[in-house]
Amino acid sequence: MKTPLWLRAVRFQTVGLIGIGVQLLMLILLKEMLGLDPLVATLVAVETAIIHNFIWHERWTWASGAAGVAGRFARFQISTGLVTLVNNLVVMAVLVRVWHVHYVLANLLAISAGGVANFLLNDGWVFRNTLPPE
Repeated sequence: MKTPLWLRAVRFQTVGLIGIGVQLLMLILLKEMLGLDPLVATLVAVETAIIHNFIWHERWTWASGAAGVAGRFARFQISTGLVTLVNNLVVMAVLVRVWHVHYVLANLLAISAGGVANFLLNDGWVFRNTLPPE
């Protein structure tokens, strides 16, 4: 049975909210404890959240199963990963380096900028073949 779009969207947002926590925690740890530059810390934190989110989307949002997981992960990295990384790095660079916004607030603003685009990319491309026909 196909999971309704609204339920996939709710699950996607739930995973995303947890992923925000993962990303912010990693960002703060990398910046404050290891002293990394905010943009380098952002890069690592975003990729950590991307992997976290993929695992939960694979298991829960779309409940895809094992077949084709490598292809979905590749598509996830190309779509969500690329959009998220570029968006976060560009927004962080402008907000932190140009406008001198605190890096945590800047990261929250960067995260919020890409949510809808990422859901549409995931639902329409990354996990498109995992849903049973209507």
